[in-house]
Amino acid sequence: MRLGRERRYLVLLGIICLALIGGALYLQVFKGEAPCPLCILQRYALLLIAVFAFIGAATRTRRGITVFETLVVICAIAGAAVAGHHVYTQFYPAVSCGIDVLQPIVDGLPLAKIFPLGFQVDGFCSTPYPPILGLSLAQWALVSFVLIVILVPLLTSRNRKAPR
Repeated sequence: MRLGRERRYLVLLGIICLALIGGALYLQVFKGEAPCPLCILQRYALLLIAVFAFIGAATRTRRGITVFETLVVICAIAGAAVAGHHVYTQFYPAVSCGIDVLQPIVDGLPLAKIFPLGFQVDGFCSTPYPPILGLSLAQWALVSFVLIVILVPLLTSRNRKAPR
């Protein structure tokens, strides 16, 4: 019973991560907000979180679910690091996001060739776009990743300590 609740949380997390990628694609296609290398790396982190969350939800054993929840948290920590650097770059535009260094690396990843619209670099990290509810997209990404890092272990521990 308790693992069922945990699986539902993982499915919800996967759907939210895919929705965030969809929102980024909407802003890219319809609002003209070109993604920078750090944006693309954040999309990869969200995609990996979604994949691991869905696989974890399909896993039947507690140990298997724990492994995939751990992978989710690791990807969220990596995403938070990238988003944090992106926020820093936006506050200090003189700092480069390394487009000359990162672009060929990010564009060389497999999804950039399979789905270039969503995973190919097209912009600069310091480009200011209008904020959404007072925060930049990089700040929202940072908030999302930090929430995942905090909530996944918290909900897991609360779920597993709950009385049967």
